[in-house]
Amino acid sequence: MKVLFIGGTGRISASITQLCVKMGFDVYLLNRGKRVAGGIEGATHLSGDINDEAQVAALLKGQNFDVVANFINFVPEHVERDIRLFSGITGQYIFISSASAYQKPPSNYLIRESTPLCNPFWEYSRNKIACEERLIDEYRTNGFPITIVRPSHTYDKTAVPVAVHGKNGPWQVLQRMREGKPVIVHGDGTSLWTLTHSRDFAKGFVGLLGNIHAIGEAVHITSDEVLTWNQIYKLIARELHVEPQIFYVPTDVLVAADPELRGTLWGDKAHSVVFDNSKIKALVPGFNADIRFDVGVRESVANFLATPELQRGDLEFEGFVEGVVGGKTRADNGI
Repeated sequence: MKVLFIGGTGRISASITQLCVKMGFDVYLLNRGKRVAGGIEGATHLSGDINDEAQVAALLKGQNFDVVANFINFVPEHVERDIRLFSGITGQYIFISSASAYQKPPSNYLIRESTPLCNPFWEYSRNKIACEERLIDEYRTNGFPITIVRPSHTYDKTAVPVAVHGKNGPWQVLQRMREGKPVIVHGDGTSLWTLTHSRDFAKGFVGLLGNIHAIGEAVHITSDEVLTWNQIYKLIARELHVEPQIFYVPTDVLVAADPELRGTLWGDKAHSVVFDNSKIKALVPGFNADIRFDVGVRESVANFLATPELQRGDLEFEGFVEGVVGGKTRADNGI
């Protein structure tokens, strides 16, 4: 099978690329780098900027692919460009959407592919919805062979999933845990959340490649394991050999303190979500997410502790946390 991945070296896509290479697929990666990142070998690297449509059209002239998947499409203009570029040269086009596009707040805790798409809190999610709608129209009108995939919170060894972090990622949260400082969790930590390891996601995704039953379909790929945020933080702390000092803050207080959290909290993590994975299991018989979070996060935390490049401090976020903790403490004490 001949596949083209635009991106292909990110948190989700690297595991997919590695699995495809292992399975003997003819894998092409299109990205702007001069070399394939992430230690991925066995794929053909095409150096080009997907946003330069003329350049990419010339680069791919005469090529045909069984599957094209774009991991870096975020707005309708991106899919319009891809429709022009890949119509007639691929048997399947996969758009990576987001499970955050599902109805917020949800009318039912159990999320199925039939759950309405509606997120008034996060522009990122609304853009993904608009991309889906455009692609569905192109499929219905002109037969463009789409498959829509909706990941939820997916992690690997380069990511420790925390509820609230700064622009430099989770390291500052881990450091606060190690130093015995309070770490922020929205609400009371009892809302339900689903975390999926990228290697598990890859198994489901690769099973959709060239799958005629997936054409015209939208499907999410997640773990069946459900955790509370309290459990998530306790498992992270266990790998750091500390007891977490969890500081609970109402979501509206956090959003008031930092409006940029409106999307990631009100538009995503502040709501309990449990996924019905019947559809991916029907499309990919035998699929199952096998990596429990306690096992996956052990690898992630160990990698952070062993990799200085991942240990990016964040003084701005540190100040934010101290301000929120101090402000709420004073308010609770009537000061």
